[in-house]
Amino acid sequence: MPIYEYECTKCAHRFELKQSMTDRPRSRCPECRGKVQRLISGGIGISFKGSGYYVNDSRPAAKPDSCKGCPSSKDCDA
Repeated sequence: MPIYEYECTKCAHRFELKQSMTDRPRSRCPECRGKVQRLISGGIGISFKGSGYYVNDSRPAAKPDSCKGCPSSKDCDA
């Protein structure tokens, strides 16, 4: 769930909210009930971990030790 940053236009209070992407944006400041504005921030990078991603699963299979001396893979019988 993403974290959104807001700033009040009346009292300049800044706060963060963990909201679903489908939730409506916050409209009032929790401190003074003034209007708030959702800020655009850089956020953090996405880190894909586990199986099922290119780095882990889409690499070509390693050649067996018996193929190390073969000039090309199609000449190998291993």
